[in-house]
Order: sequence, then C-alpha cells, then structure tokens
Amino acid sequence: MARLRNPERKPALLAEVIEYLLDKPLSALTFRALADGLGVSTYTLVYHFGTRAELVAEIVQAVSERQDFIVTAVASEAGEIEGHLANLRTSWKLSLQPRNLQLQRLEFEAAMFEARESRPEGTELGVFRRWHEAGVEALIRMGLNPMDAELEARVIVDTIYGLHYDLIVTRDTERVSAAFERALDAYEQRLIELLEDEELDEVS
Repeated sequence: MARLRNPERKPALLAEVIEYLLDKPLSALTFRALADGLGVSTYTLVYHFGTRAELVAEIVQAVSERQDFIVTAVASEAGEIEGHLANLRTSWKLSLQPRNLQLQRLEFEAAMFEARESRPEGTELGVFRRWHEAGVEALIRMGLNPMDAELEARVIVDTIYGLHYDLIVTRDTERVSAAFERALDAYEQRLIELLEDEELDEVS
C-alpha cells in the first residue's frame, strides 16, 4: 500500500529550506546540497517540489507572503495620502529587520534566476505586479487619473525596490532610510500637485 502524503510536511520542509538559505546564495542551490544541509534525501525534495525551478518559485511565493498584509492594506486604503504614506513607512520599517533583509536578498536572486531562465510570467514578476497594482488602485481612489496613477505607482515601487537593493549591498540603514524619507517626501509632493491639477481640470 502506498504511503499517504502528510499535508503538513511540505510547508514545514519549505520553512526549513528558507531558513537554510538565509545565509547562502540561491545561485548555488542544488537538491544534493540542500538534502545534505537539511538531513533529508534528494528523493524527499523532488517528491515535494519537483524541479529546481519549481522549488525556487515555492521559495519566492513563501518569502513574499511576509508582505501580504501591507499589500492588502495599500489595496484597501480609503483614498487619503496620509494613510498611503503610513503604509509605505510601515513596509519600510519591516524591511529593515535583519531576517527580512535576507529574505529580500532571496527575492532578488530569484528574480535574476527567472530572468536568466526566460520566464516572463515568473513568481517574482507576480510579486512586483501585486505591489504595483495595489498602488495604482490606491492612487486612483485618491483622485488621480489612471495614467498618472500607473506611472506614480511604478516610480515609487521601483524606488523602494532600488532602496532595498541599496540596503542589502551597503547595510547602511541610516543613510538608506534617509534616502527613503527624501523619496517619500518627493512622492507626496508630486501626488499633491497632481491632485490639484485634477481639481483644476474638473472646475474648468
């Protein structure tokens, strides 16, 4: 009789994989090295995750879930600038935590892996799109037209991704956080100006 699959084993194993990779490069990931590091068989890894690419996708999906409540908060904003900026600041503070920095590093490595493998619909692209689409929706609720909302959401998401990269490379929390605040101030000013333009257009 075939052994029944334990539904709790895969999530637990994935959590072990992520912990194992926190201080290791994703580029060096092999089932053999991973099996040795976790004390399991390569068969166990293949059984639960299939291929290396599928395992990377599972890792990115699991890592990105730490952002879910922030993305959800942005997507459900009431259309006020103050609340929008507060959510972005909360997201930034979370990114400063050492473990989250390591998880962000894994995300960046996974994105490069997917690009190298020519996977235009990869998991990491999906993570980026969730952030971007949530931002667009929030800005439209503020009163921006769809074109401006799309552009401004892309600018701020790209800016924050770039600052995350800076954090990972330099570990200079103080200076990078100051740059984040400067970027957020400029973002706020652009939003105010765009909203004022929208109001003038409506009056005229």
